[in-house]
Amino acid sequence: MNPKTIKIISFDMDGTLIAPEFTDWVWHYGIPKLYAEKTGLSFEAAKAFVVSEYQKVGDKALEWYDIKYWFRFLQLPQGWRPLMEGFAEKIRVYSDVQVVLDRLKERFKLVLTSNAGREFIELEIESTGLGKYFDQIFSATSDFRQVKKTTDFYRHLCRILGIVPEEIVHVGDHFEFDYLVPQALGIQSFYLDRRAQRKGDFVLWDLWSLEERMAQAA
Repeated sequence: MNPKTIKIISFDMDGTLIAPEFTDWVWHYGIPKLYAEKTGLSFEAAKAFVVSEYQKVGDKALEWYDIKYWFRFLQLPQGWRPLMEGFAEKIRVYSDVQVVLDRLKERFKLVLTSNAGREFIELEIESTGLGKYFDQIFSATSDFRQVKKTTDFYRHLCRILGIVPEEIVHVGDHFEFDYLVPQALGIQSFYLDRRAQRKGDFVLWDLWSLEERMAQAA
């Protein structure tokens, strides 16, 4: 990477900027609880069924990310919005995020590129105040109707931003979607492994490390 050519830094959201507890509560507690109440199953049995249905779909399908789909599929009585808002207190920003974004925003245009649906992005951004850091926010699933596993998403992103792949850095916690795929297009990408289980030049254990990598950029 030649830091002097970089104009934009793109960030994933869940697991990168925001801890996954909120989404875990929605998908693995809130929805199973509603299903248990509807069917009379125990919570454990309802959760086992719901999770098995998630797994049948898999994270390479649009439906995986679409909370409206799951409410329709499971025929849940309560609306999805009250459920999500009920867990808003679980939304937590990682401790390194705001300081690093503050500094990077002085030198780069920042964008958010997430697989999450707009429903999740909007609530998390509103609850955390992170929207002030980003010039543009993109949901692969809601805006482009595709998961971020394809180079088409990143190619479209570059076209919208008016840059070539060599002018953007992408950071995220999904090894395939956030590292391998954008790297194949020529985007400098970093895999954010907050559990510090991987090593390599492409691996970051926190966002302080990203700031160090970009220190040479003008």
